[in-house]
Amino acid sequence: MIEASYLTIGLIGYGVACLAFLALTVVLAIGWRGGVQGMALLTASVVSMSWAALMALGASTAITLWPMVVLLTDLLRDFAWLAFLWLVLWMGHTTAGTSHLSLLRLAGIVLLTVLLAQMGLLLVMPLSDIFQWVLAGKVMLSIGALVLIEHLYRSTTADQRWAVKYLCLATGALFVYDFILFSDALLFLGISQTLWDARGYVNALVVPLIAVSAARNPQWSLDVYVSRGVVLHGSALVMAGGYLLLMAAAGFYLRRFGGEWGAVLQAVFLFAAVLLLVALLVSGQLRATLKVFLSKHFFNYRYDYREEWLRFIHTLAASDAPLPERVIRAVGGIVESPGGQLWLSDGGRQYVADARLNWPDREPPVLLHDSQLVTYLRDSQWVIDLDEYRENPERYTGLVLPDWMQQESRLWIIVPLMHEEDLLGFLLMAHSRAGHSINWEDRDLLKTAGRQAASHLAQMQTLQALAEARQFETFNRLSAYVIHDLKNLVAQLSLVVSNARRHSDNPDFLKDAIGTVENAVNRMNRLMLQLRNGTRVASAQLLDLAALAEEAVKNATDRSPVPRFTPPDEAIWVLAERDRLLSVLNHLIQNAQEATPATGEVSLSTWCDREQACLEVTDTGKGMDRMFMRERLFRPFDSTKGLTGMGIGVYESREFLRALGGELEVRSDPGDGSTFRLLLPRHTPERHAFEDSREETV
Repeated sequence: MIEASYLTIGLIGYGVACLAFLALTVVLAIGWRGGVQGMALLTASVVSMSWAALMALGASTAITLWPMVVLLTDLLRDFAWLAFLWLVLWMGHTTAGTSHLSLLRLAGIVLLTVLLAQMGLLLVMPLSDIFQWVLAGKVMLSIGALVLIEHLYRSTTADQRWAVKYLCLATGALFVYDFILFSDALLFLGISQTLWDARGYVNALVVPLIAVSAARNPQWSLDVYVSRGVVLHGSALVMAGGYLLLMAAAGFYLRRFGGEWGAVLQAVFLFAAVLLLVALLVSGQLRATLKVFLSKHFFNYRYDYREEWLRFIHTLAASDAPLPERVIRAVGGIVESPGGQLWLSDGGRQYVADARLNWPDREPPVLLHDSQLVTYLRDSQWVIDLDEYRENPERYTGLVLPDWMQQESRLWIIVPLMHEEDLLGFLLMAHSRAGHSINWEDRDLLKTAGRQAASHLAQMQTLQALAEARQFETFNRLSAYVIHDLKNLVAQLSLVVSNARRHSDNPDFLKDAIGTVENAVNRMNRLMLQLRNGTRVASAQLLDLAALAEEAVKNATDRSPVPRFTPPDEAIWVLAERDRLLSVLNHLIQNAQEATPATGEVSLSTWCDREQACLEVTDTGKGMDRMFMRERLFRPFDSTKGLTGMGIGVYESREFLRALGGELEVRSDPGDGSTFRLLLPRHTPERHAFEDSREETV
């Protein structure tokens, strides 16, 4: 009989079991999807939790009818687990014949009948009269449950045993321990206190196995998630704890039997043991091996796809290394490969080695687009296992690897990088640190990861091509500006040549012509410098905007209508590059003349306030509508002059004024002419001199 005393060890054991079954009950309740088998397992977990709680209470409280309550609760727990096992056997997981299954199901029904009969006897007869019979019944019930579990396992096909083996192991452990406990009680006519106290710990130990089995059987309508990270770190912690216990025991015996050297040997041994443990814990190979082992034996699938994908994307999105190296590291991390080599198409007819990570620094020969390896990867999109290829080359029909690739001892797998059904490149991966072979699950994940990596690499190549195109665009735009300026210089020189026939004997004309040619030479030299440097050369100086407008008007007097300008009484000072600002004025005046008939008017006016200077060019020409001004006027390389125009004059003018802190505004209506307003920051000689002196001081 069980002694009614305060049993601290038993209280802790059954308390731990109660908490373990409580956690299992919560997980199963959250994941239950309405299935009968899932409900039976959930019920068994709830009954076991209640049983453990009652046992813990009994271990710390003296109750007169405690033995009766204990045995009744035990029978209820047995009933719950037998009912669940019977449902699993009844509803599937077997391929045995109909007659054989009928016998097994009949045996289950008999066991449940015996159990219910025992419960009835306990309720109607004194325990002292039937105690031995109850113990014998518990022994027989345990044997029957073990037979049921054994038939469940043996009747399950080999490919399905993976899903039920931990269930059979867990429930078998429960009933094996009960068999030992009650056999001992029947033999000595009393329940061993030691075995009874240990029973709570035994029940707590089987709970993780039940949870794993529930996660492996989705047909039970239980969506149970077991974190791989928790399992991995928990297993490592348990292994580390067991290792330390063994080392502590060994150190104890060294100290006890080591004589004079005992204490020294113990200290050195324990230090070496801890050092070895730390080395093992930081070992990537050991961690990879443990991860593969746990994934293979405790989970439905080898990978936790959510964690793998998050890690994969995080690695690709990092900025700690060039993208090709991150691709090698991201794909290699899936199969615990420490390194590899990335091959990419060069845009022509070859694939070349683009990057490497923990790979021999040797330059391999290029591979042509029509080589057998490239053709095989493009057509099959299959992950090549070099170990499998060397053992069974017939599985890779039509594939002949280059000699240097077959001789590379580090090479393990070849992963194609497909982008829009085209082979962007491929990865040569080194052997896994875990030493495992790849299966269909590895291949599917590697192919999917390869496609994702290929999209990132394709985006990288596109951005590189775009950057190169922008460099050419910048140079072409600069060339267009230079050509535009050259066109204006050619027009000036052509005018000099045409007037030279009539005024070659005029000294004033010769003087003006020499000045014009000299100015053109200086401007062409600056244009050549701009082409050589790739940028426009700016040399800002203090200018009188009104005087510059007079010069621009003078340059346009040979065209109709002749512009009119009345200069102000005082100079209007601005800070700008003289030639470029004059070019802007010349261009705006010329555009106004071309848009205005000979009988119309083109006029210039200037004004200023304390902050800015303004010059307006107004014409009475045909004007512009709002859509043209919004969509085409300031768009570069969009000209209304056909082949004679570059389409960059107004755009360049606005950008030049904005660079000076000013603006170019336009007001126009169809049939009413146009007004172009140049706004620039106003300067004074005194302010300019002060700023120059401050810069020299600094």
